[in-house]
Order: sequence, then C-alpha cells, then structure tokens
Amino acid sequence: MNGGIAVVTGAAGGIGSAICRRMAAGGYRVAATDLHVDQCQALARELNGSAHALDVTDAAASGALAAELGEVAVVVNNAGWDRFMPFLETTPELWEKLLRINLFGQIAVAHAFARGMAERGHGVIVNVSSDAGKVGSTGETVYAAAKGGVITFTRSLARELARHGVRVNCVCPGPTDTPFLDVFQSEGGQKVVEAMTRAVPMRRLAQPDEIAAAVAFLASDDARFITGQALSVSGGLTMS
Repeated sequence: MNGGIAVVTGAAGGIGSAICRRMAAGGYRVAATDLHVDQCQALARELNGSAHALDVTDAAASGALAAELGEVAVVVNNAGWDRFMPFLETTPELWEKLLRINLFGQIAVAHAFARGMAERGHGVIVNVSSDAGKVGSTGETVYAAAKGGVITFTRSLARELARHGVRVNCVCPGPTDTPFLDVFQSEGGQKVVEAMTRAVPMRRLAQPDEIAAAVAFLASDDARFITGQALSVSGGLTMS
C-alpha cells in the first residue's frame, strides 16, 4: 500500500476495527470514524491514528470531516446497521433507518470525499456491501435492498470516476463472526444463522480479518486495474 490517510467508517465494530488495523499495517494513517467515537478512541491511539465522531446519515458532517482531513487516499465505507425481522412486521420508520444508514450513508460519505480525489487524480473508495445484496436474505429484506443499492452505486460511481484516476469497488461479506450477528437474538434468528452457516460450502462463518484482507487488497496498488467490482468474501455462499 502507498500510505496516506485512510478513512474508515463504522470503525468501532468488529469488521471496522479489523479494517483499521489492516490499513495501519499497510502504512496508512487511519482516521477511525464512528457514531460512538468513544469506542474507537483506544483503537486510534493503538494505531497512532485519529478518532472522529461521524453520523454517516448526516451529509453535512461528512463534508465537514472531508474538509478537516484534507487529502485522503482511501475511504472505506463500512458503517452499517441491521435488525432481523420478517418484512410484514417492519414499519416505515425501520425502512427509513435501514436505508439511511446502509445506503444513503455510503452515498453521503463517498460524495464528501470523491470530489477531492477526482481533483487530485487519484484515490480509492471501498464500500462494504453484503452478499445479502446479491441474493437476498430472509428477515433482512430492506437491509438486503439497501446493500443491493450499494453494489449498483459502486459500479455506477466507478464508471464516472475511472477517468479521474479514482477506483471504486465493494466487498460483500457473508455471515461474519462479529457482534453484528446480535441482530439474530431470537430463537428463530439463531436458526437462520445456523442455516446460513450450513449453507456456506466452507461450513463456517467469516472472520473479521478475512473481510479486512479483501478491503486492503482492493485499496492496494495490486488492485490498480480493478474497479466497479463486488467481491464476495463468504466461503462460497454465493458464486457467480
């Protein structure tokens, strides 16, 4: 990796903190952002980086952070949220929250940083989607819709920014062993997790470091001719 500043949203979570560590190991100065900034301050100190409070649904806040940080080499759009619930039991309020965090938030963060990257003629954006966005997921219908939107947003933005030297890709994790799976707290939810695990050809959940490795690869010069791609990291759960 080339170094410079790498912004990671949702840095306090299991996958987010793993991404921060992997990017720091690659020589980047990590700007760890999260709605709960207190939870990523220790991580920032450990990595000799910085911690920033960021609500990704607030476009103005993303713009302010971009202005504060200046030249940024990599943006990793990792922040996300879910609630496991049959679609017929969901409400418009839940739909809006899921769409704002998982789709609008990534659009807002990308918009805030992409202009500077385009003007400088280089930069990388890696969006974290989900295999749910490729094939759907029972009990996560609106979440899957948002993550599907992330994939098409990634491809469309990659087309627009390629001529400016900016690459845009996304990583699509399958079920991953993090506290994020706490959304499946009910007995029925646990059965879904068990079923998903059995459905994975490798017969296990992903580990956060495995997701972070894919993100780091797409951010690196080894991927300099790769853009507009949606890379599944799911043990073969989806194959296409």
